Amino acid sequence: MRLSGFTVAIDGPAASGKGTISKAVARHFGFAHLDTGLLYRAVGAKVLDGQAAQAAAEALVPGDLEDDRLRSPEVAQAASRVAAVPEVRAALVDFQRSFATRAGGAVLDGRDIGTVICPDAQVKLFVTAHADVRARRRFDELLGKGIETTFEEVLADVQARDARDMGRADAPLKPAKDAVQIDTSEMEIAVAVEAAVSLIKAKMAGSA
Repeated sequence: MRLSGFTVAIDGPAASGKGTISKAVARHFGFAHLDTGLLYRAVGAKVLDGQAAQAAAEALVPGDLEDDRLRSPEVAQAASRVAAVPEVRAALVDFQRSFATRAGGAVLDGRDIGTVICPDAQVKLFVTAHADVRARRRFDELLGKGIETTFEEVLADVQARDARDMGRADAPLKPAKDAVQIDTSEMEIAVAVEAAVSLIKAKMAGSA
């Protein structure tokens, strides 16, 4: 079974379940996992601190991914804005591609993994869900963390981020032509993970 350089690319919009699926898949196969959104969140956090976006991306170090603020709504919106900056994306491409080809296999989740970062990935998935479903998930998550907001505000944020991610000129969010789509709107996460694992197993069997 050829694991060296075996890459699983998982894309999708915010709160679609791609992160949860990616982590579960990585654990199942013993692959390394990279949430590429954290890279942009880290840059976004630095921009909120007053740094220029390109300079922040070029100076990014692994320790920046440990910032406790990275899961906040403010940083999420900042991440979506800096992700539309071509110079930021260019600065982070090499890091992501190097991670993807590491020995032992890798799972990367983001918004342009299958289309731009790893167009030759052995497995490409596009995880999605209706905007109101994703907003409800994010709303419940924020309430669980004690963050006060309203469902309407969260839905507006989700829709604004979708518009930015899908409408940007450089590497817009969209499924790769050969990606398998998984809609989690009415699907239990365990079922979605099982579907992803089955697809990867089939591909690995064909690569043996």
